[in-house]
Amino acid sequence: MSSTAPDLAAKPAPAAPPGFFQERVLSVHHWTDRLFSFTCTRDPSFRFGAGQFAMIGLMVDGKPLVRAYSMVSPPWEEHLEFLSIKVQHGPLTSRLQHIQPGDHVLIGRKATGTLVTDNLRPGGVLWFFATGTGLAPFMSLIRDPETYDRFDRIVLVHTVRQEAELAYRELISAELPAHELLGELAAEKLTYVPSVTREPFVRGKRITTMIEDGSLTGDLGLPPLSPERDRAMLCGSEAMNADVRALLEARGFVEGSNNDPGTYVVEKAFVTK
Repeated sequence: MSSTAPDLAAKPAPAAPPGFFQERVLSVHHWTDRLFSFTCTRDPSFRFGAGQFAMIGLMVDGKPLVRAYSMVSPPWEEHLEFLSIKVQHGPLTSRLQHIQPGDHVLIGRKATGTLVTDNLRPGGVLWFFATGTGLAPFMSLIRDPETYDRFDRIVLVHTVRQEAELAYRELISAELPAHELLGELAAEKLTYVPSVTREPFVRGKRITTMIEDGSLTGDLGLPPLSPERDRAMLCGSEAMNADVRALLEARGFVEGSNNDPGTYVVEKAFVTK
């Protein structure tokens, strides 16, 4: 694990292609050999809602090479933050993982995405189900006061293979509850449920297993998942999304959209290369 501090000798920004901002990388953090995050500047005109994503990437051979990335940072933050996998031969991530402070990245001018609270009907408990870098949009949502205003309780379930891949664990567990403005809300309403499937850990089950055997709700002293009371957001691998979606729909959950709010939503834009 390593971090890279901002470079004071920033390179001049190249011209941005149509539809993009050129933003300067401020810091880079390598969580593991397969996972990293970075922050960059944010154009004052760039607007987004917690849970949304933008197309981000690099100029390669004179053309934009971009993928959909959810913002880790909350809408009120002055900078942007993103969480990414590293794929050795991935067209984008093989390049993006080598960025340094002072480099420039492309940020699409328009944010979008289904993981916004407006796409859900009002409810009691809001469940965030994430695998790997699918955590990213939920990091934005748990730092947005509006999320806490709309729901009685928020449960963030994050499953990874190795403990080192539990990105932002310290921020969620310690820093957020102590935050000057959000701390009281987070301490009262937010529950963090990390799970590690390939190393010894206090919790080692997949999300699907925890739902099926009842341990997810039972361990928290909550009744079984129900569309009358619960709402859910899914972001992770295609397999996780499909499996959890099936489990929810079998219980009567209905997928929501921006013109027809439901009891669960799923983000299909997920960087795999």
